[in-house]
Amino acid sequence: LRLLAAMTRSKSEPNRITFNAAISACEKGGEWANALWLFSMMQQNIVESDTITFNAAISACGKGARWEKAVLLLDHLAQSKLESDTITFSAAISACGRGGGWEKVVRYLNVMSHSRLESNHITFNAAISACAKDGEWEKALQLFSIMSVNKVEASTVT
Repeated sequence: LRLLAAMTRSKSEPNRITFNAAISACEKGGEWANALWLFSMMQQNIVESDTITFNAAISACGKGARWEKAVLLLDHLAQSKLESDTITFSAAISACGRGGGWEKVVRYLNVMSHSRLESNHITFNAAISACAKDGEWEKALQLFSIMSVNKVEASTVT
């Protein structure tokens, strides 16, 4: 954040790459509020965001247990001209798994399937974990079966 402030003071304009790096750093540091602040600064400064921007912001919200904000960002992305990817949905599924409920998780898996986005072990691990957390063991087992059908290799976490 100090680096972005220094850039502004030195009359260097932050761009999408610098904002994405800063949002990503906030995500890794558990600073979801700062990540969202940077996201809003991009909008105010008319710096065009991309899928990477959204992915980092959604992930930051998930790590901060702010699943509602992650869902809002995913909705915002869907309304933009940008395309979501496996990372986008994996981040949203992880966020919802921390409190948004297994129904949202399953809905996002279905959206991925209909959009022809490949689910990976990270996506399925988060989804299975969300179902297990909510006591939906039958759904968790069903997802484990789907994982096998889709030839997604299970990890030690699975």
